[in-house]
Amino acid sequence: MAATQSTLSAGTDENSTLSAETVKQWKKAAAKRRWKKNIPLLLLFLPGALYYILFKYLPMGGLILAFKDYNFADGVLHSPWVGLDNFRTIFRQPQTVNVIRNTVVLSFLNVFVSFPFPILLAIMLNEVRRNWYKRIIQTIVYLPHFFSWVIIGGFVVTLFSVESGTLNHWIEAWRGEPYPFLFNPGAWITIFVGSGIWKEMGFSAIIYLAALTSIDPSLYESASLDGATKFRQIWHITLPGISSTIVVMFILAMGKLMEVGFDHVYVLQNSVVSNVADVISTFIYRVGLQGAQFSLTSAMGLFESLIGLTLVLFANGLARKFDKGLW
Repeated sequence: MAATQSTLSAGTDENSTLSAETVKQWKKAAAKRRWKKNIPLLLLFLPGALYYILFKYLPMGGLILAFKDYNFADGVLHSPWVGLDNFRTIFRQPQTVNVIRNTVVLSFLNVFVSFPFPILLAIMLNEVRRNWYKRIIQTIVYLPHFFSWVIIGGFVVTLFSVESGTLNHWIEAWRGEPYPFLFNPGAWITIFVGSGIWKEMGFSAIIYLAALTSIDPSLYESASLDGATKFRQIWHITLPGISSTIVVMFILAMGKLMEVGFDHVYVLQNSVVSNVADVISTFIYRVGLQGAQFSLTSAMGLFESLIGLTLVLFANGLARKFDKGLW
């Protein structure tokens, strides 16, 4: 009897071992098949991954310059370590506060003033029923995105310059003297924000147009049968339907709150409005590249990145309270 029980026990152990090994082999085979099946997708993903590794992650090693007194003779690794001295030097300079303030103000306006326009444009385009007219409008509003800021700057100067500006020709004929749009701080900020909206509004609307396609058309039909006006349909169906996309885009925009594009500012700024047009990116260009003070500007760039990261975490934490966070 004892021998029989031991034999059965041994057989059970052998079967369980065999079953575990079989399951393990099946899992390996499935993983191998899945890997082979996804090779084309991985090859498509490879260029994007290499781009971010080479041009986004590897350059982060250069942040060590923010803590060193860099010079060409010693190089990045052997330059003297100075700790937080570069940060102290930057924040002791009176112009630093002005540069940070200008960056925050212009970025704040870019984010919070510009942000609603792509949403409004996408909703209006979505309501157009004539396809030929919709395609024409889309082409017109998308086109400025593909112009460089040098070209956009030429348009702005042609339109607003004091001596040869098209707008000032009309103003001079009406008032007798032109208005210095590009030399008045308030007017310059308005032109800066407006040109950014004009350039990027159409292209940014593509994301919202894609999100609008996921809304069930039967919701609009039901609302229409219930007597809801077009505005009510937009407010209660369209906006809630793309709210997740709006939150994601807002979180991404918050990450760029301390980042004002160098090209945009540089082509429009002049010495008269430098008190409102000098931002971190132009400071880095002027002090770092032209003045060869690479350690100071690396410290400024690191400060800008840390503020951007903090704002992203804050925006995502706020969105999570409404179950809309990215993570």
